[in-house]
Amino acid sequence: MGETTATMKITYREALKQSIRDALHQDERAFLLGEDVGRYGGAFAVSKGLLKEFGPDRIMDVPLSESGFVGAGIGAAVGGMRPIVEVMTINFGLLAFDQIANNAATLLHMSGGQINVPVVIRMGCGIGRQLAAQHSHSWEPLFAHIPGLKVVSVGTHEDARSMLLAALKEPDPVILFEYTAMLNLEGETSTDFQPVDLTHAKIRRVGKDVSIITYGAGVYKSLQAAEALAQAGIGAEVVDLRVLRPLDDKTVMASVSKTHRALIVEEAWQSVSISSEVSARITEQCFYELDAPVRRLGGVEVPIPYPKHLEDGSIPQQEQIVSATKKLLQHD
Repeated sequence: MGETTATMKITYREALKQSIRDALHQDERAFLLGEDVGRYGGAFAVSKGLLKEFGPDRIMDVPLSESGFVGAGIGAAVGGMRPIVEVMTINFGLLAFDQIANNAATLLHMSGGQINVPVVIRMGCGIGRQLAAQHSHSWEPLFAHIPGLKVVSVGTHEDARSMLLAALKEPDPVILFEYTAMLNLEGETSTDFQPVDLTHAKIRRVGKDVSIITYGAGVYKSLQAAEALAQAGIGAEVVDLRVLRPLDDKTVMASVSKTHRALIVEEAWQSVSISSEVSARITEQCFYELDAPVRRLGGVEVPIPYPKHLEDGSIPQQEQIVSATKKLLQHD
């Protein structure tokens, strides 16, 4: 018999916190900066207790100016540090968009390859917790559009525990999307934390009938939907994109070529989205492998409502994934 890997139950929030602790212990150049990350313990309690453990030089509270402190993080990265910049929620990332798109993403190119910017920018993301139209967004496609950035999505407890460490080893800027609706979600992770691959998508469940391609908060919903589909005799393969820029075409195309059907699930608005890009690439690269048109399931194109029932109705849920998959398969 093979060895059994030891596991532990942990919340998504705690997995994120432990990843920051590991990063600070492993690299003395690493430090965390952001609004309320120190004395308050983070807007979502992700950094609670770290100020006492590491001190104010490595857990730095900053003024309420995203452009200012993201710019400071970029400057520190150029100077040889390994800053972890926390942007409380993705909508505030727009206030730093100039720094991210016009400085972090361009300096390597504009310096003729002489200036690397090894900054990691963590952003709270996704729909949920009744944060309404100003604080509840899945805007990953905006950042995945920009050359010069690596954009990754933390869709599982495994990745929450280990993805930051991999991001800090990148020589160029990484945008790390974390999902606020998942913070209290408990999950099993291995106690043997392996480095995360920031190059490839990951097959989370193997299947033969249809590929459900997703990321972020869609991963667990898709896995639950795949479990329900299995009860109906449908083998759904769940592909977690993980890296939204650059996309891992090889893994996606291999899955679709095997199952011959693709459903792409995301919380972001469907128009001009990650699913739009993945759908186009599937059509370009393996059109003749398809037994049915590619189907997309995205967020309803409205500002995110505050009421819980409307918020839930604005994004794909497990039941909709199951229904869309059955329609794709013409399954009764």
